[in-house]
Amino acid sequence: MEIHDLNSFLSDYFKTKNCSIEENLDGKMIIQLTEEMDRELMNRPFYWHYIKKIGRQGDPMKLSLITNPDKKDEQGEWIHFGSPRLHQILEKLKQGERLTKLFEVIHTAEKTPLYPWLITNIKISYSGRYKKDEILSMGVQLVNGKMIVDAMEKLQKIPLEKSISDYCFTMSPMIKLKSGFKRIQDTITTYIENQEHNWATDSFEVWKEEKKTLTHFYEDDLEHKRYMQELEDLKKRYQPTIEITVINGGIFYLKNNSL
Repeated sequence: MEIHDLNSFLSDYFKTKNCSIEENLDGKMIIQLTEEMDRELMNRPFYWHYIKKIGRQGDPMKLSLITNPDKKDEQGEWIHFGSPRLHQILEKLKQGERLTKLFEVIHTAEKTPLYPWLITNIKISYSGRYKKDEILSMGVQLVNGKMIVDAMEKLQKIPLEKSISDYCFTMSPMIKLKSGFKRIQDTITTYIENQEHNWATDSFEVWKEEKKTLTHFYEDDLEHKRYMQELEDLKKRYQPTIEITVINGGIFYLKNNSL
């Protein structure tokens, strides 16, 4: 995954949690956490218990995240796929924020239609000899079927609220939610099929050689339980697989040309 994508994902995440992004430059981000996010991410239960006990307001921490590998030795926390911090954030999203419904903020005195968009953040996990994760943000308008990529990056520029603005009304979808998601799935499948998969071929070759060596070692006792277990372990380690996981998503009601 490109650094820019991960950076945008993190920026979107903290903004939706009402945190202030004090710095976001060249793969380094400084976030002023809210009390809620400090409690969720910073593991300071005794601090907050004490603060509430003495009746004080509390002082949420700042979080400095680095997504640029060239800066990983600078002051801050290097965050990347596989890092505990990113895993923590993704787990929080899975637990309670998989789906949402938001409306574009419109200041108008005229009746204004808002169009429904189904937008999802999806993780593609490639596993084999090497492992790689990639996040795609896809959207489909449920009236005319228009599709977009980098949806969360585009949404970042649009003010959103949980309630609809005055004088605005929602357009009824022509495309069912299930059909819209199927279109996103098909687009991602095509995207995966059109990539080079030398990593899979390489994994198969290594897997084949490792099985050959293992079989030679146990050639006099191929029914041995240890052999069968090690054979299964090799399969888990080297068999190329691609897993698609929905991180979160939602319905966003937007003006006709906002995206």
